Amino acid sequence: MTEPTARNDVLQNQNMHDMYRPEYHFTPPSNWMNDPNGMVFFEGEYHLFYQYNPKATVWGPMHWGHAVSKDLINWQHLPIALHPDEQGMIFSGSAVVDWNNSAGFGEKALVAIFTYNKDHLETQNLAFSTDKARTWTKYAGNPVIAHPGNLNDFRDPKVFWHEDHWVMCLAAGDTILFYTSTDLKQWEQSGSFGGGYGSTNGVWETPDLFKIPLDDGSDSRWVLTVGVGNGGPAGGSGTQYFIGDFDGQRFVSENPREVILWADHGADYYAPQSWNDEPNSRRIMIGWMSNWQYAKVIPTSTWRGVFSIPRELSLTQTTNGIRLAHKPVRELEKLRNIHYHWRPTAIQPGLNLLDGLQGKALEIAAEFQIAKDVNCFGFCVRVGMDERTIISYRVKEKTLQLDRTLSGKVEFADAFAAVHSVELQPVDNMISLHIFVDSSSIEVFANHGLAVLTDCIFPSDQSQGLELFTEGGQVILNSLDIYQLDPAKFHN
Repeated sequence: MTEPTARNDVLQNQNMHDMYRPEYHFTPPSNWMNDPNGMVFFEGEYHLFYQYNPKATVWGPMHWGHAVSKDLINWQHLPIALHPDEQGMIFSGSAVVDWNNSAGFGEKALVAIFTYNKDHLETQNLAFSTDKARTWTKYAGNPVIAHPGNLNDFRDPKVFWHEDHWVMCLAAGDTILFYTSTDLKQWEQSGSFGGGYGSTNGVWETPDLFKIPLDDGSDSRWVLTVGVGNGGPAGGSGTQYFIGDFDGQRFVSENPREVILWADHGADYYAPQSWNDEPNSRRIMIGWMSNWQYAKVIPTSTWRGVFSIPRELSLTQTTNGIRLAHKPVRELEKLRNIHYHWRPTAIQPGLNLLDGLQGKALEIAAEFQIAKDVNCFGFCVRVGMDERTIISYRVKEKTLQLDRTLSGKVEFADAFAAVHSVELQPVDNMISLHIFVDSSSIEVFANHGLAVLTDCIFPSDQSQGLELFTEGGQVILNSLDIYQLDPAKFHN
């Protein structure tokens, strides 16, 4: 009996260590992960590289981890793509398919453009692969852009093809620099954007730039996304975006300098990047679900770092101007298992329509019609004895809130236990919520993704209850669908 008992103890300890490991979000096999890097689609595979310390659960000597997927849901981990060397650590960057062999590395070579960081000096560099990104060779002529000498921050190149040349966006303090090239090796600066636009409370990082259609597709805009190291809408790290025009050389914002647009109003959506060469012409983006206020001390033990679900981006015209919307990619529907559906009904205070339902891997889609006298309504998820995470719409304030103050473990960082909110106007007197719940995260997409809240949570494994509530009066539930998501359909 001794050997089985010892084995059971090991398994029990392992389960405790992995209690917060997501059921369907991407995580590293072990140890530390932060920014997504090098995202490109090539010959049937979505490539995902990421900042990775393979030897510890803390930020350290950074590598590029690597995984591939055919469907954005199931991932195959591959060997580390880029290792640090005498030139420095491997910081963030991007990857492209060199369809025309402009760099001379080979027909349809994959080229990674990344930052070396050595003694806080940062340069831009190349590596290439001719075997579908399974092995990589660093370019002998590195760096392709040397450190200019007058900047503390000079990193995170995002590269893409524009008409007849390559474009690079590069983060430098609170400015994005633009460079152009015809061969990926020789670069010239073509412009810059910043100068007090948007939030400048923290260093700008991990830029991305892309063009997407507006509403019905008759018009389009360019979107520049920027990670901001501090001063985000929920405190600490955040991701802002700018809408405007790009002529292949320079980006011009169509909004005044003082307008600040946040991609996500939760605390845990940072350094997002989108895939180059997405085969269906979608703009799909994921972000690192953490915050530099507490990323190094979250209560996981064998791993640290998780990515958001993939999100398809769109632009829509609102009364306040053009805004970015996020929609969970349709591939996530593959994870659906048991389905619960409710017909239209009036929800009264004090009654829980979801009594008896449980789950820690859930998709919830609901539409509410606001009735007279109601103060607030919403859901409680991951409910346990003394734990719950509350998603609520406050009618008078016209705000959507995500309250994680009682969500589980919160004491590891002063900034963690908080209520995060975003302004949300009803549409035809209705509020729609699309919620994804996982072992250690909540993602809320409201009114078709015009407002998004993403937060990590760390509840006990036993806290799996669900509640639907209203306060101050009844609310009309137009529709409600809840799906138990099947982790057996997710491979990571």
